[in-house]
Amino acid sequence: MKIQHIIAGLLVLALYSLPSFASTSEAETLAKIDHELNALDVLVQQAKAQADQTQRITFDYRALEADLDLIKQGIRRHVMSPRTQPRSYPPLKGDYR
Repeated sequence: MKIQHIIAGLLVLALYSLPSFASTSEAETLAKIDHELNALDVLVQQAKAQADQTQRITFDYRALEADLDLIKQGIRRHVMSPRTQPRSYPPLKGDYR
């Protein structure tokens, strides 16, 4: 019976501590996304260097790079100067053939 009380107490403590784990701010999360997009740039460059240019249909790395840059710009602009009015951005290409 004592073990059940200990388990129940630990469960209650764990539930009360959940909000402290989720206290990351939006700006911090967006900074993490920006960091991951920068790491993704390295992978895109590796794939681009390995691409077989003799293929009839090739992947459009320029369009992918432009889309990733547009996403990063949007994140950085929001973090640097949040506004109440939404900004307008050109649509992503999304087609890389």
